[in-house]
Amino acid sequence: MSTEKILSGVKVLVADDSNTIRRSADIFLRKAGCEVVYGEDGFDALAKIPDFKPDLIFVDVMMPKLDGYQVCAVVKQHPRFRALPVIMLTSKDNVFDRARAKLLGADEYLTKPFTRDSLLNAVARYAFRAAP
Repeated sequence: MSTEKILSGVKVLVADDSNTIRRSADIFLRKAGCEVVYGEDGFDALAKIPDFKPDLIFVDVMMPKLDGYQVCAVVKQHPRFRALPVIMLTSKDNVFDRARAKLLGADEYLTKPFTRDSLLNAVARYAFRAAP
């Protein structure tokens, strides 16, 4: 079965302050059949979780107001959303940043620039794990 069939209807929240990253993610995810909502910063992303009820979240590490680490910590500490997969998106690829993300409960760490396959494979790995 193709990735597009598997991902049809998967709800993805992408939190990134870069319009270019949001646009790239939009193209890849929508073509794969995902429903996508965007947050331009951490507060915007957190505000959209209760109504949108995403199957997973991609969150940029470096955002204004509330960074990706803080968003991850809030999600993972919330009783209702702690099972929601959080995938960190970042250009910072070093052992300290990866360890910090893991300590806060991030499920995966995806470096930018990401490819279509790396993004869709991450969605396929985590999309159906979160409790409804």
